Order: sequence, then C-alpha cells, then structure tokens
Amino acid sequence: MNLFRTKSIELSLADADEPGHALKRSLSTWDLMIMGIAVAVGAGIFSVGAEAAANHAGPAVVISFVLAAVTCAMAIMCYAEFATAIPVTGSAYVFTYATVGELLAWIIGWNLILELLMAASVIAKYWGIYLSNFFEAVNLDVPSNIAVGPLTVYWGPLVVVAVFTFILVMGTKLAARINNVFTLIKIGIVLFVIVVGFFYVKIENYRPFVPPSQPAPVTETSWQAQPFLSLLTGADPAMYGFVGIVSGAALVFFAFIGFDVVATSAEEVKNPAKTLPRGIFAGLAVTTVLYILVTLAVTGMVSYADLAKADDPSLSTAFSLVGAEWAVVVISLGSLIGLTTVIMVLLMGLARVMMAMSRDGLLPRALSKTSAKHGTPARTQILSGVFVAILAGFTPVEVLSEMINIGTLSAFVMVSIGILVLRHKRPDLKPAFRVPFGPVIPVLSTLLCIYLMLNLATLTWVFFAVWLAVGLVFYFSYGHWNSRLRKENLAESIAETMPSNLK
Repeated sequence: MNLFRTKSIELSLADADEPGHALKRSLSTWDLMIMGIAVAVGAGIFSVGAEAAANHAGPAVVISFVLAAVTCAMAIMCYAEFATAIPVTGSAYVFTYATVGELLAWIIGWNLILELLMAASVIAKYWGIYLSNFFEAVNLDVPSNIAVGPLTVYWGPLVVVAVFTFILVMGTKLAARINNVFTLIKIGIVLFVIVVGFFYVKIENYRPFVPPSQPAPVTETSWQAQPFLSLLTGADPAMYGFVGIVSGAALVFFAFIGFDVVATSAEEVKNPAKTLPRGIFAGLAVTTVLYILVTLAVTGMVSYADLAKADDPSLSTAFSLVGAEWAVVVISLGSLIGLTTVIMVLLMGLARVMMAMSRDGLLPRALSKTSAKHGTPARTQILSGVFVAILAGFTPVEVLSEMINIGTLSAFVMVSIGILVLRHKRPDLKPAFRVPFGPVIPVLSTLLCIYLMLNLATLTWVFFAVWLAVGLVFYFSYGHWNSRLRKENLAESIAETMPSNLK
C-alpha cells in the first residue's frame, strides 16, 4: 500500500488535455487580478479590521495586516512557481500530488474543499443578512429568513448561490465579465468610504499605537476562543500588545484567502507562464492597500476602546459614533456588492478542486466531466452550489468561519514545502517564475503559516481534527481504492512480474 506515490507533472498535463475533461483557456491578466480582488475585498473589508482593532491589536492592527499580507505573499510566490510549472486546475492539491504523494495530496484537497465550502457558505449567509440590512437602511421591512414548517430558511443565500451557479455553468469568461463589473463598482464604493472616513480622523485616536497587553475577558468558553498556542503553553488569554498583533494577523488573514482560489484557475488562463504571476501579485497588492487604508480610517475616526464596547464592531460603528449615520446605507450597499463577487469566485474554486480530485479517481470520476458546449464542469458546479445553498440557507454555518483560515493556511504550508521538494526532485524544470532567494522564502512561509495556524482559536482546531478524521475515512474507504494512479501502478507491476510468454 503505497500511500505516498506521486503523480508526474507530465501525467497531470496530459490529464488537462483529456477530451471531455478539459477546461477552456479564456482568462487574461486583468481577469485574474480582478478575480483576486473580488474574492478578497468583500464585506469583511468593512468589519474585519475594526474587529481586530477592537478585540486584538488596537491601531497596531495595521501591522497585523502587513504580517498577514507578507505571509500570504511568500506563499503566493510558491503558488506562482508551481502554477507556471504545472498550469492545471486544482491548485495546492495538484502541487502536493506531484511532490509529496497521494495521501498528503488528499488531505490538502480535502482541506481546500473545507476552506472553499465553508467560505462560500458563510459568505452567502452574510450576503442574505446584508441584503436585509440594506432593506432596513432604506426603510423597507424585508426579513432575512422565513419559516417553512419546523425549518428556518434564509432565502437570500439560496437566491444568490442559484444565480451564480447558473452563470458559472454557462462559462468562465461570462462569469469573469460579470465579476469585473461588480468588482469595479465595489472598489469605487470602498474608495469613497475611505476618503470620507479620513475627514473624521483625529491623530489622538492612534495613541497608543500598540496598546499595552492586558488579560482577555474570562468566560465559560474562554478556552474555545483562546489561541491554540496559548492553550498549549499554558499562557493566560490576553489581548493587545505583541500577542494581540499576532492573533489579529491570524484573524485578518481571512482577507487574503482568495489568492489560492485564483491559482485553481491555472488551466483556464491564457499564457499562464506570464499571466498567472502578474495577475495574482497585482491583485494582492491592491487588496493589501485597500485593507490598510480602511483600517487606518476606522482606527483614526474613533478610539479602539470605543470600538471594543460595540457587540459587533465595524466601519459602520465608527461612522455612527461620529454622527455620520448616512454612511451606513453606503456601507450596506458596498457590503452587499462586495460579497456578491466573493461568492461567485469561491463557487468556481470549489468546483475546480473537486474536478481535479475526481480526475484522479479520489472522488467519483463523473465529477470531472466538462460540458462540450460551455467547457465548464457543469455537474460539479451544480453539486457545489447545492452543498453551499444547503449550508447557507438552512444551518448556522457562520459559527465555523475560522475553519476557512485553517484550511487555507494548511494548504499554504504544503505548497511552501512542496517547492523545496519539487526543486530537489525535478531540477530540470525551468518554470517562468521562480521564488527568489533559494529556499529562504519557502521555509519562512512554512514557519509563518504554521505560527498563524497555532494562533487560531482552540475550538477551530477541534473542528479541524474532526474534518480530517472524516476525510481519512473517506479516502481509505473510497479514494485509495479508486485512485487512477494506484490502478496504473498496479497494472504495471503485474505486467512486470508476468512471464514473457504470457505478455
């Protein structure tokens, strides 16, 4: 039982050209950049910085964003090298399969499904909530849910997931065009909010820039919210100071999850050797600047201590505290438009990862079938939409939001390690983009990602362990036995041991 058999790069490239299981190359550098911004700049831009400032780092949350962005940039360099060497769909799953073997590839693929499924479901759920908030802001009474017998149905997520599942089935280029329009509108709204917010900034609100560390409020569930590293070391729960900056970085890392999703589109990109690195890094740069500007606005408008008094601190909280209630309508509209494109890109990424795993037989092979007319994995896209709609429309999925970060970071770790393995095993490869400074950046990326993972809440690790256990059960009961690579290796072994007169 060889659980660490690797899939050759040549075989991965051949699979990408298999009739009936191939994707059309239609995306440009601009499409990729906008796709990265679309999935990273959602409603979270109006809330995640304020929450991290209020409950973790104070005004030093800017440093948290820089730390998260640097960590993401290092990992994305590794993604870019892989994607130019193996320009096929599947992202970290495919890269891991080519370097450290099938079992670990399965785990990473399973974690990517976790990341994308949870992210799409959580954000679709919030889309419905923000839709209701927008209706409320314009004095329309439209509830976010309806009762159907014993069930509470959140109708907003069902509608938005159904619409974008249909668009994605109709073609990736069509989806990209719609995504471009929505993303440019939301960037305009974000810039408007930033400019207006800076008119209310007072320099004294930035002092102290790094608030002194203090014990976190103790509750019966403090162990669940406590960073896992603090629990392991026996440290008391704390907020602000250095610990607050790092835990804030682990929280705001959510802002950068979109860029591994962009890498899943490698097989649909024109001239991936140049297009992928340019599109990914341009998107990351724009996203980082936007998040830092919003964070500077919110922490300059009001004191972080005042934000901490709110139950759910956000940019809207800051505008309300300075008396600019009108801004709530603009922010609600921006949040709604922002989440719209995020959902679409996440749905696309989820279908692409499942398609890559099904090509290899680790998931049912039928899921990798593409539409002859539109060149999209219609079956997988519809199945992904159904799962997301059920979670978002019928369950309190938002309580699992940190699962998104741990799934992303675990994939980043394996991709960073994989670069070192790839260079050792295939020194003959000359990808168009190579991570600079030899092994330094992949090693730093690995260590930083692990450190951020350890600073996620303990309860997140508990759920993560359960998810991994379920994934291993599925692999050993289905994936291992149906693996195309295993069957091919087995056939070759039988042929080698067969007497020559029987061949």
